[in-house]
This record gives sequence, structure tokens and C-alpha cells, in this order.
Amino acid sequence: MTDPTQPRTRRARIKSYDGPAGGYGSLKGIAEAVVHEKTPPLPLARQLLRQNKVDGFACVSCAWPKPVKAHPAEFCENGAKATAWDMTSRRCGRDFFAAHTLTELLDWSDYDLEQTGRLTEPMRYDAASDRYVPCAWGEAFAAIGAALKALEPTSVTFYASGRASLETSYMWALMARMYGSQNLPDSSNMCHESTSVGLKQSLGAPVGTVLLDDFEVADAIFFFGQNVGSNSPRLLHDLQKAARRGAPIVTFNPLKEAGLERFKNPQSPFQMLTGDETKISSEYYQLKAGGDLAAITGLCKWLIEADDAATAANGLPVLDHGFIAEHTQGFESFAAFCRNTAWSEIERQCGLPRAEIEKAAATYASAPAVICVYGMGLTQHVLGVQNVHMVCNLLMLRGNVGRPGAGPCPVRGHSNVQGQRTVGITEKPELAPLDILKAQYDFEPPREKGWNTVEACEALLDGRMNAFLGLGGNFLRAVPDSPRIEAAWRRQKLTVQIATKLNRGHLVCGQVAFLLPCLSRIERDTQATGDQIVSVEDSSSCIHASFGDRAPASPRLMSEAAIVGEIAKASLAPNPKVDWDAWVGDYALVRDAIEATYPQWFEGFNQRFHQPGGFHRPNKARERNFSEAPGGKANFYKPTALSATGFAEAKGVFRLITLRSNDQFNTTVYGYEDRFRGVSGARDILFVNRGDMQRLGLVEGQRAGLETVADDGVERRMSDLRVTGYDIPEGCLGTYYPECNVLVPLGHHAEGSKTPASKSVPVRIVVD
Repeated sequence: MTDPTQPRTRRARIKSYDGPAGGYGSLKGIAEAVVHEKTPPLPLARQLLRQNKVDGFACVSCAWPKPVKAHPAEFCENGAKATAWDMTSRRCGRDFFAAHTLTELLDWSDYDLEQTGRLTEPMRYDAASDRYVPCAWGEAFAAIGAALKALEPTSVTFYASGRASLETSYMWALMARMYGSQNLPDSSNMCHESTSVGLKQSLGAPVGTVLLDDFEVADAIFFFGQNVGSNSPRLLHDLQKAARRGAPIVTFNPLKEAGLERFKNPQSPFQMLTGDETKISSEYYQLKAGGDLAAITGLCKWLIEADDAATAANGLPVLDHGFIAEHTQGFESFAAFCRNTAWSEIERQCGLPRAEIEKAAATYASAPAVICVYGMGLTQHVLGVQNVHMVCNLLMLRGNVGRPGAGPCPVRGHSNVQGQRTVGITEKPELAPLDILKAQYDFEPPREKGWNTVEACEALLDGRMNAFLGLGGNFLRAVPDSPRIEAAWRRQKLTVQIATKLNRGHLVCGQVAFLLPCLSRIERDTQATGDQIVSVEDSSSCIHASFGDRAPASPRLMSEAAIVGEIAKASLAPNPKVDWDAWVGDYALVRDAIEATYPQWFEGFNQRFHQPGGFHRPNKARERNFSEAPGGKANFYKPTALSATGFAEAKGVFRLITLRSNDQFNTTVYGYEDRFRGVSGARDILFVNRGDMQRLGLVEGQRAGLETVADDGVERRMSDLRVTGYDIPEGCLGTYYPECNVLVPLGHHAEGSKTPASKSVPVRIVVD
């Protein structure tokens, strides 16, 4: 029998997959997760029926919107896995840590670490034994408070993962600022900061303008760099409806993703019993990684030149000239750029023939209302912000912003990552209502810019960062240049990790270090005034209530909000305007405080957040009010290049795309089945174009490595990967995140947002 406390060796099994997303494969994936986690089936089934329901809990996985009229089973494969992961019967307590040093555990895989189960009690790192040892909650808070009081506030980072509620996030941001730190990076910095910057510059709003209802009336949907089948499968229900009513779905993506090809709805008895399935993408274009700038330039060029021809012939216009004239600026300069860009250069940079781009452009022109959906395939490039600009340019040409069935739809990852930014977790002082906070709580907030994720890592490397407090997440595993960051991590005076399960980020400790276990969102959170409700914001800016009712995994767990309140009391001077104990005792008081800070968004917060579908946080761009964009109008921006990679083509240099399997969510690995890519049993895989394999003399199954092409004097190498032929564009490679973060230079990030450019990393293949 396998010992669950020991890591396991695995071998890859490769078999091509030609099935749809969903179907029996999803049911099998959920069943396997239940077995692996040893989750009680009946309690799990009960929780799954509560998931994403108005009287239940918000999924701890992705941030896709919750519909007003929920499906009987309003969860997807990965959402079910996330719930099973939280509900595991495995426990990671003092006996486990007594048996293993942290140095030993560093050799374990991400999956094996999290398979140890739910953390059960607060732990303190003991450097002499290199082990975590149990401690009392009071001991932990006193030590953390003493350490923080001894540090310069600007040297302390308060990181937040996207799972924390709006209430906890508000408390976290307020605590950091009252302490004197503006260093409030979060997981958005690593994924969608290019969206926040690019949409704000183009439209004046840092978030998408699309609501769930818009998918019901969209005449076409364009996808760019987003894997719906693995990252937001509940969206497939809306895409299936759109496809069945004849709305074209046009996809631009380097890889063929099963969810964007075909879908068999597990909730449809007809499809499950008959083998029927729905074709999702009516057009699918596999462009080079980083080639979206060129492809969208081609789309815009065709539209503009078709409009020029129509004008010359006194025909019907192709562009929405009324919208352009009334609501935008910069059109003529952008139009001239498109007209002057040669088709040959567009084709070379994106890897698509002109005829395919023109076909997609004609589809776009024939649709009165178009939604553009995109993900990290656009944002995680050196010119990721410009990718976002180009999506907006395409939409604005035909007035596809601020009307039903149209607009930009960035698909966020973690379930509340967008909401955290809404309630103050930001390193940018201009994005926080500092004057309101000053008046509300009678303190002087820091006014200087803080550190985002990349800047926090830079500060760590040069010795300016002395402490890290993490509200969830797996920071060390998620960041670029992970070996360099790990090597410097131990120099810090203090590290604090608030978590539900063990991960690699907990194994590298500062001089004083604590691992603090918290409740999950599924569990009952009982405080002084009774069982508490929390709230989250989804990708469409709708605010939802979430209520956990499962018994906690351990009687020694505290809620995230309670942990934050105790750290605040231990590290801050008393403030009569902030009663941390009262807030922890009644989260409704925190929501009242949020409403007072952000009255323009949260009016009637406590009364409205229970309603089906949540309540929508107003977005001016959705109302065609672009007054908050530079110049007071929506802006057309010209790209500075046609490739978003940020590096020049060179012989032997490939564009590495970091990938997630359909058996993981961000850094959390639920298992070793990447069903849609036909990979089972391992993650040490290098996906290579078969033509490139033949040209380089590589054969299926041989072992090879990758090395990063960079001129910063740092050697970055990943060894012993299984070469696997795959349908990927020539010159592009793929391998799994987060393992491949060893190859991503910290300085390889998006201009203007510092989002790590993990979707096009310059590498060479190395055969030992």
C-alpha cells in the first residue's frame, strides 16, 4: 500500500486525445479527485449542490460569473476538484512535521506536498531542527507583532492571493496601510495586471464591460489566448448556447484546446446518452505565441480598408463612424498605421496566411454585436498591455463597447482576485481612496508607490525587503526566477503564511516564520454574533454572498478575517476608529465599512449581496462613459511592434509557452492527468512541433532540456524533459507551469504592468 506521507515516482503515458471537453471524461476526473483526496462522497455531493448557488458558497476556483438562474449542478470539473481538495479527509499536523525536515520536503512535488492534507494548527519554524513545531495562536501573534514593530514598514510586503473574501481583503489592505506599507502585491500582478493597465488607458475602466447576459445576445464571440476547457469550464454552457443559435465563435490560440473545439455537456442527458456534442469554434486559427498583435492588426486593416472601399463606392460603411467620432480619439493615426502595415509582415509575425485573417475579419464585420474574450495568452507578454489595447481597438472600430452583446471580457483566474483590487489591495496609491481612508480612520496612509510582485522580488534580491506576510497563495512557486528568489528568501527577518494546505512556499522560511492554518470558504465560520457570510466579486464585476456550512477541518483553525484582526491588534497602535474585534465578530460591520469607503460601488452592500446573480458594481465604460480614460475619451493606440514577445527572432531560439493542465488550477496540482493533451502520469513534458522535431533530429520520448536566452549573466536551465510531438506552431514550445518558472527571468515582464511574460519566453533546446 502506498504511504501517503512519501513522495511518489511517476512515468508519463502519452496517448492522443480527440474527444470533447466535458462528457464522461469530466465525471471520471472528478471521481479520481475524490479518490485521491479521500473525500467523503455524500458530504461532497451535498456541497457541490450548494456550489455557486445563492444560498451556498462561491467556488474557490475560478471567477466566472454565477448566473441568476443556476443550473442544478452549477460547478465544473475543476470547481468540483477544488471543493474535493478542500474537503479532503487527509490532515497535516504536528506528527507529519515531526517526521520530516523542511529540507527533505523541498524534494517533494507540488502534488505530494498538498496531498498531505489540511493544516490543523499554527506552526512555528524551528531553525535548529529544521522543522515546523506547534505553537499557540497567542504566541504566534505576539511574535509577529513584535517582529513587525521592529521593522521599517516600507520593507514589509503584504501579499494576497485571489481566494480571500472582500471582507478579509479590505481588512488586510487597511492593516498594511495603517502599519505604513503600500507594498500590497497580489496574484493579479502575475496574471492580469496588463488588463488593468490596458483597459484603463483604452476605455477608462480597468475591468471588462461584459455581463453574463451579454452572451445570450452576442452575434459573434472572438477568443484570444484563453483556454476555457481547463480554466473556466462553466463558460462552456454559454458558448454552447451561442453556438447552437448560430453565433460564430472565432478563436485565435497557439494550441488547439478541447474546450474551444467541442463540448459534451455533462448536465445534458441527451448528449451523455447519445454521444451528441456541440462544436464550439466555427473558426480556429493557430497563431504563433505573441502573434496576436499582428493578427489583430490584420483584422483591423481589413476592416478599415473595406470601409475605405465602401466609402469610395458610396456603399454602406463597415466602421461605426458615429461611435468613433463621438466617443474616441486617435483613430486617424491608428488607421494610417493599419493601412501602411504590409500584409507580408503581418503574416510573418503571426504565422497565419492573409486569407485566414480576412475570413475572420469578414465574420467580425457581419456581426452587429461582438464580445472579445481573452486570457493570459494576451496579458503575459512583454507587449501584453498593447495586446489589450489592440482588443479595444478592434472593438471600437464597430462600436462594440457599451451596448448589449458586445465588449471586452477578460477572464480572471482566482475567485476574488478582481474583488481584492476593488477594495484596496493595490500597490498604486492613485487606485486607493487614501483621502477617504484618512478621514474615515484618522490616520495618514502612505502616499508613495509600493511594490508589485516583480518589484517585491527585486527588493528581496537587493536586500530592501525584510518581511513577507502572505494571505494565501504559493508566492515562491508562482513567481519568475524561482531558484533565485528562494535563495534570497531566508535573509528576511519575518515570513508569515496563512494557508489551508502545505505548499512549497511554506518550506523556505525567514529568521522568524509562522504557518497559520485557516478555514476554507466551504467551512462554517462562527464568530461572536454567529455564523458569518463573506462576499466575492466575479469577472463581470458582480458581488456575491458566500456561506460555508461544513464543520471545520480542525477545531484549532481560525478564519482569515480573525487572523488578520489579531495580527493588526498585535502590530498596530490602538485606533478608536477601528474595532478589529467587533469586525471579526460581525462581518456585516466590515461590509458597512467597505460601503463607507466606496459608496459609489457598494451602496446597500449588506442588503444587496444576497440577490441571485449578485449585484453589479457600476462600470462607466459599459455606459459609454469614457471620461476616466486619458483625454476623457476612449483611445486608439498604435502598437510599437507586431510581435508581443519582446525579443528578436534568432536561429535556434524558441518561444516557450507556459501551460496548465486540466488537472490543476494555478499552482495547485490536483493530479497528473492532462486529459485534453493526452498526457498521463507526469508533468516533465516538453511539447514540440513535429516539424521542428524532425529538423532538429529529436525523437518522441527522448530526454532534453531547455535554457533561457538572456544577457543578464544568470544561467537558467530545466533538464530531463520528455520530448513530445504536439500540434503547436513551428518555433513554439510548451511545458508545465509552475515547474518551468525556473526559466522565466524576473526582468522578462510586460511593459507598463510588470506582469511576468510567461507566454513567450526565449529558450533553446539542449540535448545532453
